[in-house]
Amino acid sequence: MTTAQFLLGVGIGALTGVLAALCGVGGGLIMVPAFVFFLALDQKSAIATSLAVIIAVSLVATAKYSAASLVKWQVVLPVMLGAVVTTWLATDLLKHLSNDVLTRIFAILMIVVGIRMLLVK
Repeated sequence: MTTAQFLLGVGIGALTGVLAALCGVGGGLIMVPAFVFFLALDQKSAIATSLAVIIAVSLVATAKYSAASLVKWQVVLPVMLGAVVTTWLATDLLKHLSNDVLTRIFAILMIVVGIRMLLVK
């Protein structure tokens, strides 16, 4: 990794940190496209790398928000169970999909979520 790529990565991380803290975005919405466009990662590697980064981001944010009594722990366990099980299964699916298909799925998700957030209060 070059110095420029390293600094670009720090910038991507800083933007991700701000958006994760303010919007609850785990980072994938920022990191995946940034990794693809600015660091030239393929879609599968961008997804996997984003998830690895999110571990640290989530731990820090959870600790801070928990200290402020903002985490609703009764919601965490059932959602975490569902997410962990389906993530385990879906990672096998990722291996069988092309980068183009994954990029389209990701783009459609971003568009649908964005439109819904703009229109629904």
